[in-house]
Amino acid sequence: MNIDGTCLCGQIKFEANVDPETTTICHCTDCQINSGTAFGYVVGAINDSFNLLKGELSFYIKLADSGAKRELAFCGKCGTRIYAKPENGKSGFFGLRVGTIRQRKGLHPKRQAWKKSCLDWVDCIETDQTFDTQPKIK
Repeated sequence: MNIDGTCLCGQIKFEANVDPETTTICHCTDCQINSGTAFGYVVGAINDSFNLLKGELSFYIKLADSGAKRELAFCGKCGTRIYAKPENGKSGFFGLRVGTIRQRKGLHPKRQAWKKSCLDWVDCIETDQTFDTQPKIK
């Protein structure tokens, strides 16, 4: 699915090809803190399809529970998170924040990760798959 998106202030614009079957709600505590809410919601970009059309991203490198370093990209002006991916071009899941995607209404949640960190009032979300920790994502 071809998508395009932007940050809140419009300084960042991008396009990508995503796999709607990878839409994931993440309940890890890092996503809770980083999103400022109960969970993060991402969809996987296919291969190297992410294309920054406008603006300059800022980055923060975080250490995941797995020990892997993840590059978090965001708008340096408004702070909108755009994506998370493995550091230094390593292979792994490239997750675009669904809220930044213009076609977000067509991206329904397929699975949940880190369910063990889920806030108790969020239990009513229905998905095809649920994992207590990080699932293996292609």
